[in-house]
Amino acid sequence: MQSSQTKFQKGFTLIEVLIAFIILSFGLLGAVALQAKAKQASFDSMQRAAAVALGNDIIQRIRANDTPQLVGLYAKTFNSETSTTTSQTCFTASCSAAQVAALDLEQWKRAIRARENTGALDDATVCIRPTAVGGSGGKAFNLEVIISWQGRQEFTANDATAAIECGESDKKRRLVVLTSYIYLRS
Repeated sequence: MQSSQTKFQKGFTLIEVLIAFIILSFGLLGAVALQAKAKQASFDSMQRAAAVALGNDIIQRIRANDTPQLVGLYAKTFNSETSTTTSQTCFTASCSAAQVAALDLEQWKRAIRARENTGALDDATVCIRPTAVGGSGGKAFNLEVIISWQGRQEFTANDATAAIECGESDKKRRLVVLTSYIYLRS
């Protein structure tokens, strides 16, 4: 009578092991998917931090070159494909505000070029929009720096973000808008 019960239970542990293996496999696949998502989010945050740092850099360059012609010198839109041709340096010679602005913009264009900098912004477009504040006698400016770039994954922007015009708009476009106020020292 015992031998018939033993024959009936043969292979039962093998089924338990197979079920446990399937459950473990699904758990490991979930962990791998979670790791991949975390890596994507880490890359996106690194690009956003780079955009904020670059935006702050151009704002500080504009602050250092405070001139009443600020709007004419810095109101530009360019992208990472824009060539850099200025060979002028203002490190050893005295330069005008226009020459300093041209050098600032050329150095900044080099900073956003993705193919030369590891981890730089892909297909970046930059819009610098200084506007004079009325009633300040040409001494105060509102400054808006918009940096947009190509992200790796799609998302849907809200209406306020979608209304910002700087670069092409598509589902993978990311952007950072930095605003500042500049009051001229002179």
